[in-house]
Amino acid sequence: MNAGKTPKTSGEEHIYLVGHTPFKQYLDFMATEPIDAQTLDRKLLADEWRAANEHMQKLQQTEANWADDPPVQPIPKSMEPLLARVHADPIYQKAFTAVPVEIGLVELDRLVVRQKTINLAHVKRLQDRIGASPSQETVYRHCLPFDHPTAAHRVGYVSNNTYVFVSESNDIRFLDSLVFRPQQVSGYQPHGPLAGVVGLVVGFGSNYLNAIATEGRLVLNNGSHRAYALRQLGVTHVPCVLQKAKTRDELTVVAAGALRRSPDLYLKEPRPPVMKDYFDDRVIKIVRMAPTARHVRIHFTVETVDVPE
Repeated sequence: MNAGKTPKTSGEEHIYLVGHTPFKQYLDFMATEPIDAQTLDRKLLADEWRAANEHMQKLQQTEANWADDPPVQPIPKSMEPLLARVHADPIYQKAFTAVPVEIGLVELDRLVVRQKTINLAHVKRLQDRIGASPSQETVYRHCLPFDHPTAAHRVGYVSNNTYVFVSESNDIRFLDSLVFRPQQVSGYQPHGPLAGVVGLVVGFGSNYLNAIATEGRLVLNNGSHRAYALRQLGVTHVPCVLQKAKTRDELTVVAAGALRRSPDLYLKEPRPPVMKDYFDDRVIKIVRMAPTARHVRIHFTVETVDVPE
């Protein structure tokens, strides 16, 4: 599906999942996101979408139960010491509290996916760290990174009440707001005695590869690029944190993005998008897109008023 190849002059290659995308959404994406969007042949794009859609209709028949009830295997005994470190990790304990969880071994190809694009440049960076033939322990440490390496980032001062955090990782995010007691603050000399410190916390997610287990399916919730990188290296099964949402109410708490907005597309369709679709040339297109950085802008206001008591 790559007729009319893009000159490799700038940008980064991405996989775009055509086969599960509505026609208008696909055309809108192709008209705005690729760096060569203005030169693409709209008729050729439409023909490519139709071919991908026809193939997906066939898969609806031949693989109607592919995503249903995927087996979850126990973690092998050789990895139990690593698993114990995961369970002892305070970030793990804090991150997965809304619904019951377990860690099991899952088959990558049967995971339902909700991410339309995979950045192949980022995949290459991950594979350089993982290695061409990763050991079992290496695979587990990348899927369950209890040591929590952080991505490069920087903080910028914008004005007296505005700061911006920037990272190439789209995992950087606003985490929490809280009030610190004076005794919790060290290394800071105030102008006068402290009453308290308001903290606006920016950081990264727990970064555990995790999926939501609900209605007989496993929907990949975090770790799409690592999952793709490992699958391309020949790894078929990986350890995964499974968040068990028994009801749609619970699903709305732990789900994100399109899964939260349109759960039936992933949970009721006979053949939803799955990991192995990223490797099927009949339902993907390679596009070049400009690199992006995630900005988290923190802006606060201070108001002082006197009120009767």
